[in-house]
Amino acid sequence: MKTISVQQNFVLTLSCQDKPGIVAAVTSELAALGANISDSNQFWDRVSNTFFMRIAFSVPTAVTEAMVRRALKSPIQRFSMKLELIDVGRKPRIIIMVSKFDHALLHLLYQIRVGWLNAEVAAIVSNHEDCRPTAEREGAPFHYLPVSSDTKAQQEEKLLTLMSDAQSDLIVLARYMQVLSTELSSRLFGRIINIHHSFLPSFKGAKPYHQAFERGVKQIGATAHYVTPDLDEGPIIEQQVERVHHAMGPEDLVATGRDIESRVLAKAVKLHLETRVMLNGLKTVVFP
Repeated sequence: MKTISVQQNFVLTLSCQDKPGIVAAVTSELAALGANISDSNQFWDRVSNTFFMRIAFSVPTAVTEAMVRRALKSPIQRFSMKLELIDVGRKPRIIIMVSKFDHALLHLLYQIRVGWLNAEVAAIVSNHEDCRPTAEREGAPFHYLPVSSDTKAQQEEKLLTLMSDAQSDLIVLARYMQVLSTELSSRLFGRIINIHHSFLPSFKGAKPYHQAFERGVKQIGATAHYVTPDLDEGPIIEQQVERVHHAMGPEDLVATGRDIESRVLAKAVKLHLETRVMLNGLKTVVFP
């Protein structure tokens, strides 16, 4: 009877100043552990001379995560690498924050349910009670954290405590209509993803789709990005657009916007959870 070898899977990402021998140094150490590389992507940013790489690989179960990290110490030190190693066997846990518009939340929950998004919802957080029934149907803990100028700091501390207690890896702002503080945005840089329409900076404030209708726009889009203290200006992960036409009314534009916002946010979350996104200053490197 043929014995099937059991293996465990990892993904490593690295960045450093570009020099000859980086790929060879890393893959040689992995080969010595008996690793099998299933996917490899790399990019050289010529402007900053920074090298980025993502490698998905499997190793025999006898090879522990600690052994992999120990083997990679030499190339890390040699090339002054920033390196992350992710155990693919651990399902990421996310916190979804939402206000009253629930289209993006519902799409995320559906994609998790059908397995397209490999994640577990640690909690649903809102500054309104509207989405509590949705959370209860999904069996997800719901946390009502109303926000005012007086309670903002206190509620963000509760969010940080929740994130720690729930061992959450990522916060997803699924149309959460509150501006996070500079302190929170800085502290969790690279761990909060937001979605918004792509009309900015042209149509700010209330009813942007109605403003766009008045101006006769021909495209509607959405942008998913990491949150930074600069409002809606964080490193972009994913964007998409759709054509619209003169016969479409404001509500048609809103419906199109809801659809594309939901899809773009889910795609950005998937890319992040699969560690395909690497920060590069004000930009991102997104591996397919």
